[in-house]
Amino acid sequence: MAKKPPSPQMLLSRSFGFDPEESRHHFVVEIPRGATQEIKVSEHFSWDRNTGSSPMTLGRRLDGQIRVILARPKWDAVADEVRAEFNRRLKQMGRRSGSWQAGQNLVRRELGKELVLLLWAIEEADPSLIPNAIANWKGLYPEERWWLYTQTAAATGHGVSDRSKGWRKAVRFALTENPVTLESDKPIIPEFFRMAEGRSLFSQHGGAPKNRARKKNHGE
Repeated sequence: MAKKPPSPQMLLSRSFGFDPEESRHHFVVEIPRGATQEIKVSEHFSWDRNTGSSPMTLGRRLDGQIRVILARPKWDAVADEVRAEFNRRLKQMGRRSGSWQAGQNLVRRELGKELVLLLWAIEEADPSLIPNAIANWKGLYPEERWWLYTQTAAATGHGVSDRSKGWRKAVRFALTENPVTLESDKPIIPEFFRMAEGRSLFSQHGGAPKNRARKKNHGE
């Protein structure tokens, strides 16, 4: 007999901060039970208390669109670091921690944006560069991660057809090949994207961000 899937309420109880009463915008991380199957992450704008998230799709519908499909070994290389980072932030917000489980994992909207940004950086990268990606991703303020996600999703956000194009390619170069400078307090996004722009990695959708002050708050 097939195991009954968890109810929407159970998924909420173990989520990474998703509260549909606050916002129905969230992300779903689908983790198959098989150790070799790919991880899918989708973005959702609706929630039903009885059926949960809208269906995942690789079509052009925005609600439920799959943003990234990642090889299992690459997911395994970042999952613990991401969980620790997210739970640290959730603790600061006074919310319960989350954990990755087989099946659907719900992630609040801003954390989902940050997760997808990191996964976009490593989806086509050499596995040896993943530690660089994690270090550079952790070096960004949340506001910078959100900005990069929004720009990239608008230009090249489809999970399959936009792989290694434009902004997606620029994010990979920025987070995996840029030297990690932990001692510096200078904004690093402009440095990343000057490099990317110089390599003509951008699509016609937008350009590199300008220098700007780094915010310290963690609200969206």
